[in-house]
Amino acid sequence: MNYGLDIKPTGGLDLLSLGALVHRLDPGTIPFRKASECKIHVSGGEFNVAANLADCFRLNTGIATAMSDYPIGDLIAERVRAMGVKPYYKHFAHNGVNGPNMATVYSDRGYGLRAPVVFYNRSNEAAALLKPGDFDWKAIFTGGVRWFHSGGIFAALSETTGQVIIEAMKAAKAAGAVTSFDLNYRAKLWNLWGGEDKAAEVINGIVKYVDVLVGNEEDLQKGLGIPGPEVTAKSKLDPSVFFAMIGDVVKKHPQVKVVATTLREVHSTNRHSWSAVAWINGQTFQAPTAELEVFDRVGGGDGFAAGFFYGLLSGVAPEEAVKLGWAHGALVTTYPGDTTMATLAEVQNFAKGG
Repeated sequence: MNYGLDIKPTGGLDLLSLGALVHRLDPGTIPFRKASECKIHVSGGEFNVAANLADCFRLNTGIATAMSDYPIGDLIAERVRAMGVKPYYKHFAHNGVNGPNMATVYSDRGYGLRAPVVFYNRSNEAAALLKPGDFDWKAIFTGGVRWFHSGGIFAALSETTGQVIIEAMKAAKAAGAVTSFDLNYRAKLWNLWGGEDKAAEVINGIVKYVDVLVGNEEDLQKGLGIPGPEVTAKSKLDPSVFFAMIGDVVKKHPQVKVVATTLREVHSTNRHSWSAVAWINGQTFQAPTAELEVFDRVGGGDGFAAGFFYGLLSGVAPEEAVKLGWAHGALVTTYPGDTTMATLAEVQNFAKGG
């Protein structure tokens, strides 16, 4: 089953991601202003997909990223190894005072009616310093890469990171890899250097080389500059607005063969209704709706992307690929941290309704 995609049957890497590695400080349900201790989770939207595919789905994956050589970098590198992801690092020497740094994300879990609070320290971030020429893409892709993935958070970090993505996308296409991009529009990041107009300019330049898009209606509107349709959604679980926008996406980027997203209705911090949809080569598919008891919502979307990509890489029926993504994303919300603790059997059972 090709889904309109030419997926190589084998390769040294099943998936290679390009993005920033970060560490997330998590005080649990306690707000930071009253916190006395934190858990440390290693994360990054692009890394999470590679880590999930390696740990749960047992695929061979890699991450191309920046690494600052200091103890926080060492901690992050250890977690990358633990998840089974092969690193391709551009190393930066830390000066012992102000960087370059591995970014910090601060995120409590909220509770009940109290939503999670998220903020960052991305000052002098090593990943934002990445520029074209920092990676030997020809050497990286020589071993065979089936799928290449990046995302909008990395693209937003600086004026050079989008250029690095385009450089990598071109190398991926030349090597015969399928390319994917998670729009992941983050206003806080883009507002630092141009806002929505700059985001649309940069992201549209990237998406010219993309086969598979992940993103919701807001991502499509603000990331690609596509106006919202006349359709009004009945609820957050109604995919009509999302599907109504696909025609404009494909008109703008006709090489795109797949567009997918999660659907989430938040009743409280710990109770979500959860579904997922995809447009695959002209056909639409929707997963069932699950009522989730959420432990930590961070990483659910990346969990969906990983399970969905696994389905496509494995050649299952399109509706099954959507369900695998939906099931894995749901399970990720039941664990602490940003990456998976699920087994493939658990994902498959949940996807089948068990």
